[in-house]
Amino acid sequence: MHAALMLAGLATFLLGPILPLLMRQWSLTDAQGGQLLLAQFTGATLGGATVSKRLPHAFLLGLACAAAGFLLFAHAPGLAVACASLLLSGFGVGRIIASVNILAGARFTQHTGSALARLNLSFSLGCLLSPLLAAQLASRFALSGLLTGFAALFLSIAATLWLELRGLPAEPETPVTAPRQPIFTPLFFLFASVLFLYGGLETCLSAWLTTYALRYGQTSLVLSQYTLVLLLCGLTAGRALAAHLLRTIGEASLLRAALALTITAACGLAAAHSAAVLAALAIFLGTSLAPVFPANFALYMERRPTPRQAGLVLAASGLGAAAIPWLMGVVSTATHSLRLALALPLFSAFGLLALSFVRRP
Repeated sequence: MHAALMLAGLATFLLGPILPLLMRQWSLTDAQGGQLLLAQFTGATLGGATVSKRLPHAFLLGLACAAAGFLLFAHAPGLAVACASLLLSGFGVGRIIASVNILAGARFTQHTGSALARLNLSFSLGCLLSPLLAAQLASRFALSGLLTGFAALFLSIAATLWLELRGLPAEPETPVTAPRQPIFTPLFFLFASVLFLYGGLETCLSAWLTTYALRYGQTSLVLSQYTLVLLLCGLTAGRALAAHLLRTIGEASLLRAALALTITAACGLAAAHSAAVLAALAIFLGTSLAPVFPANFALYMERRPTPRQAGLVLAASGLGAAAIPWLMGVVSTATHSLRLALALPLFSAFGLLALSFVRRP
């Protein structure tokens, strides 16, 4: 589970660092670059929304689809094939993230938020490796070869998991024991809205930060990629810190404090004009964002949703990650200002803070 989440983190953040290269190679506008993000996270939405009760098998299917999608993306000749391959790989990654988090949330009934933060630390480490590897390898090796090797990693973990599942007795349909209930409850819509906004917020910052730093930070492509590295360093360190804090502080209290800090940092990012300030704000943003997902998902898993409900809530995160960054590209193209488009993740953070005060059904 930790190994797969690390690869899922690599896959989720991979497009951001290489987006300027793809836009230059295929002569894409910001709106067309946003289509790549839309395809990837639409696939992630479908992967989470269709997760089955047989969670280990859903996990295996996700690994296989991610491998096939990245292999196709490695040899994509243009935008259309790239979008189709990212849809498939996104489906696989979305299914991996959903099945692993639901399994962990169901099995760790004590200190659920802390357990999820520890598990998602591996996801954050994968995210952190993504721009580091892009900065070091993309200028030395062909992108197609790197993506083919990435697909092979997913395939190797899929083979390992398949061999492990062959030797295990069949698991019960679901590790979550809950009475039969409607899927679309008020609680479901509340947390689906929360994760929709969170998915959009995190992906806007991660996917567009490299391009934003390149345009407004007066720096090179490699140094702008390291701005994303700093964001992910903050996210990784923040997840490790959150795992300890969530054992002593309530999820709701830590969540509100983190969102207030995120809003402050996002406002600073919109006003920044130098690479040094952008770098400092990137670390601050990553640290403040770190507790938001594990705290929110732990609050939901404490209500013992069914795997289908939990999968759909996680799919809402993928939907937000698809829609809001794509809309950010559209706004940037229409206004000729990526800085103005930064209002979208800022509004998402304000929405998350407002929803944290809504009484949970």
